[in-house]
Amino acid sequence: MTSRSTAEQHLRDLARLRRVRDRIDREYAQPLNVEALARGVHMSAGHLSREFRRAYGESPYSYLMTRRIERAMALLRRGDLSVTEVCFAVGCASLGTFSTRFTELVGMPPSAYKHRAASAVAGMPSCMARQVTRPVRNREARTPEPQIT
Repeated sequence: MTSRSTAEQHLRDLARLRRVRDRIDREYAQPLNVEALARGVHMSAGHLSREFRRAYGESPYSYLMTRRIERAMALLRRGDLSVTEVCFAVGCASLGTFSTRFTELVGMPPSAYKHRAASAVAGMPSCMARQVTRPVRNREARTPEPQIT
C-alpha cells in the first residue's frame, strides 16, 4: 500500500468516524451499541473502537454516555422531571448505571445536582448555563506537568 492510498484510507476512516459521532449526538436517547454503530459505517466493532479512541480520545461508549449525561444535566436543571424520568429520557436502561456514570462525570449524584443546579443557574441564559455546567472528564481536568528546561 502506498503512502497516498494510506492517507486516502485514513481520510475515509475519519469521515466514517464523524458519521458515527454525529449519529451518537443525534440518537443519544436510542439504544445504541458499538456493534450497531460499526455496522452503520461498515467497520468491525473493534476497528471502530480503536479508531474512534485514536481520533477523539475516548471510546464510542464513553462519548455516548457523556452526551447522555450532558442532556440529563439540562433536563435536571429544568426541575420538572424526576431523576428516574431523566434516566430513561436520555436512553439509559439502568438507573444504577446512570447514577454511577453521572456521579463520575459531574462529581455528585443526579439528585444532588438537581437540587443544587436549580438555584445555581436561576436567571442565567440556557446557552451560558450549558457551558458553565458542562461535565469535565478527569483527563480534561488534569493540569499539564511543568516543563523543566
